[in-house]
Amino acid sequence: MEAGYYMRIAFVYDAVYPWIKGGVERRIYEIGRRLSRRHEVHWFGLEWWGGGERDIDGIRLHGVGGGRPLYVNGKRSISEALYFGLKLLSGFKHDVDFIDVQAFPYFSCFTSKARSMMAGARMAVTWHELWGSYWFEYLGIKGLAGWAVERAVPKLTSMHIAVSSVTRRRLEAVGVQAEVIPNGIDFEHIARVNRSCEESDLVFAGRLVKEKNVDLIIRAVRILRKSVPDVKCVIIGDGPEKQALVRLSDRLGVGGNIVFKGFLDNHDDVIACMKSSKVFVLPSTREGFGIVVLEANACGIPVVTVRHERNAACSLVEEGLNGFTCAVSPEKIAEKTLEAMCRNMRQECFNNASKYDWSKIVSLYENLLERI
Repeated sequence: MEAGYYMRIAFVYDAVYPWIKGGVERRIYEIGRRLSRRHEVHWFGLEWWGGGERDIDGIRLHGVGGGRPLYVNGKRSISEALYFGLKLLSGFKHDVDFIDVQAFPYFSCFTSKARSMMAGARMAVTWHELWGSYWFEYLGIKGLAGWAVERAVPKLTSMHIAVSSVTRRRLEAVGVQAEVIPNGIDFEHIARVNRSCEESDLVFAGRLVKEKNVDLIIRAVRILRKSVPDVKCVIIGDGPEKQALVRLSDRLGVGGNIVFKGFLDNHDDVIACMKSSKVFVLPSTREGFGIVVLEANACGIPVVTVRHERNAACSLVEEGLNGFTCAVSPEKIAEKTLEAMCRNMRQECFNNASKYDWSKIVSLYENLLERI
């Protein structure tokens, strides 16, 4: 849509793209750079780029403090989250009309609220996940603090954005109304990327952490070898679980069937690998959205993911059309992967992915801005 108004918009999140390349960072970058064609867009985060303010594709970056490790022992750092929240008190200096603060890591929401009150700006909290009772699974009794802080954030504003229908339902269950503005992909750019010359049967891309359950892929490959002896699996990504996964593949005798690519700096290389595979497998039991599902579909390949209450990627899969969902077990993953390998689902995959092009997502975002 063509906006007939002009707004000063601030996104607040500690990790900044392209220095950190996660789904949240990519969302802010893709929405922000498109909004900057008609609005003034700022991003308040930590200073990963070496000093001072700078512009990136129309977004004005403000580093409120030096970059610090986001993860400690495979878990999001609490001290880093506190540091970012405190640094925002003095570092958020520009007057804006609208603040979009990402719910996690929480403490920045309280600082953003204080800033919005001083500037007379409206504030929205964008929810990528709602952990709820998962806090206790994640941290044990210490999770009570995380649960309490998460429950306090919705009280800061009446305007909430959920990136998936799954997260919206979880928010509604605790009495919070939210509008869904999903993540997206650059559909046309993905179409222009050439496929890799290295073909595979199944591929995974993501951070190698416990919740991704990549070990289930390795166990599924052992089962698939009974039907497809030369089955090839490519695992893209790095993380604290990598060495354990390599050892598991060797122990199960499938080391020759699995290629660990590590982290690929150029995201186009990830897309190229997807285009050269038959199926994308995502056994994660915790996904706030699942952009990789849409990227895989945009590459023309179906997705196999697991049914779990915290896996929002399930909502992106239409059973038997652009992929399959299954129980959290290597046997079921192997069964659905084999079925997907034998089916031609290419056109339905394209049709699903095209609905989430970033241009359509930004139109939803500007509809929200126009209403306020």
